[in-house]
Parts: sequence; structure tokens; C-alpha cells
Amino acid sequence: MNDLSRTNDLRHVIEADRAHVWHHLSQHKPYETVDPRVMVEGRGMRVWDATGREYLDAVSGGVWTVNVGYGRTSIADAVRDQLVKLNYFAGSAGSIPAALFSERLIAKMPGMTRVYYANSGSEANEKVFKMVRQIAHRHHGGRKSKILYRERDYHGTTIGALAAAGQDQRRDQYGPFPDGFVAVPHCLEYRSQWGRVENYGEMAADAIEAVILREGPDTVGAICLEPVTAGGGVITPPKGYWEKVQDICRRHEILIHIDEVVCGMGRTGAWFGYQNYGVQPDFVTMAKGVASGYAAIACTVTTEAVFALFKDDAADPMSYFRDISTFGGCTAGPAAALENMRIIEDEGLIDNTVAMGERLMAGLHGLAERHAAIGDVRGKGLFCGAELVADRATREPMDEKRVQAVVADCMAHGVIIGATNRSLAGLNNTLCLSPALIATPDDIDRIVEAIDGALTRVFA
Repeated sequence: MNDLSRTNDLRHVIEADRAHVWHHLSQHKPYETVDPRVMVEGRGMRVWDATGREYLDAVSGGVWTVNVGYGRTSIADAVRDQLVKLNYFAGSAGSIPAALFSERLIAKMPGMTRVYYANSGSEANEKVFKMVRQIAHRHHGGRKSKILYRERDYHGTTIGALAAAGQDQRRDQYGPFPDGFVAVPHCLEYRSQWGRVENYGEMAADAIEAVILREGPDTVGAICLEPVTAGGGVITPPKGYWEKVQDICRRHEILIHIDEVVCGMGRTGAWFGYQNYGVQPDFVTMAKGVASGYAAIACTVTTEAVFALFKDDAADPMSYFRDISTFGGCTAGPAAALENMRIIEDEGLIDNTVAMGERLMAGLHGLAERHAAIGDVRGKGLFCGAELVADRATREPMDEKRVQAVVADCMAHGVIIGATNRSLAGLNNTLCLSPALIATPDDIDRIVEAIDGALTRVFA
């Protein structure tokens, strides 16, 4: 750690945090008697807290963000240089890093052409919802305004994004929500809604079409889906699912919105999660790993066909996308994103993600052979989960307190892992892993060993 971190003067920092900082996703009552954790420094995949304790971070900053690891001086230098030259101008004008990153990004996304900048994944998704609504009014007489979302998926924390959240605990106590958001069934075969069936993926897709037909295809404008469900339990799509979903949407003229906020920028072993499944979206949203947390940036990416719908009548002052994101005009984000992408390319981190993802999945399957508490192992690339159960035969979910005990035990032994949290009542039982794309075999093995030890101690 640096000199500041080695001093014994951080007590004031901890007390200032306790007195004034409102932490995310946290119940603060315990902080009246227990010190809040304050992170001080990070290098590679390791972070240190204010006590000097070292941890191996297996969740990339807690929420799947730091894809290229901590301490990247080249990204910091790129941001510093850009800030000195031009730190900000509203997105109504362009900037050098925004133009160059959009060009580099689009080169990785065949079929997509336009990039709209914002500052968070929630905001990027909101932009799509607004685009869909404006398209409905301008081109469909206001009819095709409904937006479908999937049970167990999550698209952000704003009121509009929560209207499209398939996680009841995320939504609870924040309604009423905007009208026109309609849920479709989830696609987790391990917890099949229809029992043991053949062709589960196709059946889950057919269930989406049933909702479309019930609502009326002429009322549905878009469907919003994660390529791999994240906080709802690390759910990979079953065989045949995406192909049929795409076919259904094309037949009913429903736009496909893929939320890549978690899966984007290499996390699944492809540049974007949807690219694993042969689907061609109309909208793609991304944030988190776009700049690996070195600067705030989010993108809403569209096809040229979508873009053209907003310039059909230049004489009409209401015909363009009348939206702005103040901090979408910050130049630090695309400057950091350019360097982040260079690192991923030059260091071969997509290939490393595939290799280390296979190692991690093999390790989790090995744990499942030794620990009856693991009911299912799922994942793609370095985005993996292990669902814990009280009974393998009945698939009864493990009590959430015991799941959190596993997380706490790993933390106590210097490895930070995650678990589904305040998402689905009674189903917050999946351990979540998303180590940085720079992970080595030793890193993966240590993560697996920590979980092995935790399961042994918690369920002894």
C-alpha cells in the first residue's frame, strides 16, 4: 500500500465515514458498534482496507465492474491528460475521445452503428425506454409503447428502471411505477415453472410469445433482457432460447433491447454477452466494465434503423430524441474506455476470460461433488454462480443467513465473493463470482479453495 495507507492516522477517516457516509445496499445499525469497512488501495486483483487487511477480490469491485483490475496507471494517465485538455462539454457537441471510442466500440458490434453517452447503467436503460416510447408516438400512433421485461432480471435503480425489474425485493416499497411495463417468465431451467420438460429453452421463449399475444402485438414496442441474468442468480440461457426469442420478436415487430451493463466488455468470454448466442439486437446498453470503474460512463448503442426513426422530419422540432445526460458530456469516460479496451485487446483478456472461466467452472463443479449444499453451478466466462440448497432432491433454497455466512467466512479468510441479495424473497441463495479478466490460475484456485473451506465450516 502507499504511504497514506501505511500510516496509523486512518481512525479519523473511519469515524468520518461512520458519521457521514450513507453506504449503498447497507443496513447501518451495526455501524453503531462495528467499524464500517473502508477500502484504501487496490492493485491487480487485490485490495486493502483501512486496517491494512488484504483481500483477493472475486467480484471486481463488489458489483462486477473492475474488469481489467486495479492500479492501471495507463488509464489514470489517459484520464488525467484528457481532463487537462478538455474535461467537459455538453453532449450536444462532440469530443475527440467520444468520437474515437464510439468508432472502436462499434467495430466490436456488427450491425450496430450509433452510441449515446450517459453516466450509469440505469440511465442507459432509461434512454432506451424513452426511445421506445417516442418511436411508439411518432411511428405507431402511440400504440407500441409497452416494454416487456423478464422475471429475475434487473435493469437499474431509477423508478423507470425498477418498473422493468424482475426482482420483487428491489421493487418493494418504491411504487407506484409507470404503466406499460409487463413481465414475462424467467428462463432458469433449474427452477423450471413447468417441471421437468424437454426443450425448456423453447418453452420459456414460447411463454414470452404468450404474453405478447395476451397484451396484443400491436401494443408491445420492445423487450428488455440480460444476456446472462446477473443479480437474479447468474442465469445462463437454456439451449434454443435466444434463437426463438429473436424469431418471436421479429415476427411481431418488437425491438430487442439487450442489457449488457454486467456482461459487456469481455465478462462472458466475448466482447458482449449476446454475441455468445447469435442474436442481433436493436439496442445494447452497457456501463460497469466499459471503463473498469476508472471513470463514469454508460452507452446506449443502436442500429442505424433505430437512429433513422429520430431524423425523419427535420422541420418538426419534436422529431429528434429530446434528451440529455449532463455527465454524458464528460470526456474522462470515453478516454478511460479507450485505454480499457486497448488493455483488453493487447493483453488477450478475452481469451484469458474463456480459459479462466473454464477453470472456475471446473472448480465449482468439483465443489458440488464434495458439498451437498451446492444444488446447481452456472456461468459463462468469468461470470459464475453456485446456487445453494438445503436439500438437493427437493431443491429447497438454502436459508439466506447461511448463504451470507459463506460469504462472510470467505471474507474472513481474505477472499471477497458475492451472493444474490435483496432480490427475490426466499431465493437469495446463489453465490456470485466475477473476478477481473486478468485472473490467473492461482487466483482462481484460491477463490475455489476459500469457498471450499467456507462450505465446510458453515455446513459442518
